[in-house]
Amino acid sequence: MNQQYPSMDYSRSKVEVVNAFMRGVYGWMTLGLGLTAVTAYLTSTSQAMLQLIYGNHFVLFGLMIGTIILVMVISTGINKMAPSTATGLFLLYSGLMGVMLSSVFIVYTGATLMSAFAVSAGMFGAMSLYGLVTKKDLTSWGSFLFMGLIGIVIAMVVNIFLKSAMMDFVVCCIGVLVFTGLTAYDTQRLKVMGETAPAGDTAAVRRGTILGALTLYLNFINLFLMILRLMGGGRD
Repeated sequence: MNQQYPSMDYSRSKVEVVNAFMRGVYGWMTLGLGLTAVTAYLTSTSQAMLQLIYGNHFVLFGLMIGTIILVMVISTGINKMAPSTATGLFLLYSGLMGVMLSSVFIVYTGATLMSAFAVSAGMFGAMSLYGLVTKKDLTSWGSFLFMGLIGIVIAMVVNIFLKSAMMDFVVCCIGVLVFTGLTAYDTQRLKVMGETAPAGDTAAVRRGTILGALTLYLNFINLFLMILRLMGGGRD
């Protein structure tokens, strides 16, 4: 009986490590979302900022390119960064996204925004919990969801020219499915990352939590935007 105690202690320690890792991921993701929301609201209440962003296509285009570059830099180069650098870039990205998303406070009513957020949070929470507790290996979802993501991007670009309300509706419905699926898939992937994180390497763990936070942040933001477009409820 006594020989089982070391393995039990090891299992308990592993669970604690994974839980701490995931708490870090969710904590930084929440901070990023909060920063985005505050930045978006403050920008939407500043006529000078709105004029700067939406009155000049070069500024808006620059913001779009800048956020894409930031995601690529963080995703591909995080292992070479100091934890503080990775954290700073993630917060910078969250702030820039808030500036870009300031238009939602102008286009949609407060009630619609709150409803979309509540629905998004509920779906995200449920699928993330599923990714954490399920015994099913979700690896096979990866290629399918990636193809769905590529399809959504292509369809959205095409619909810029077609301006089809029906196509927009279909794209949003598929987008909700894709991003809820990605939430479960990425959560399970992050759980595995937490299980295999180098023991005692706090820098590696911190970088992992920032990368995980960025991944889930993107899933939540995109899910929220898809649901918001499905709900409508724009200002008159």
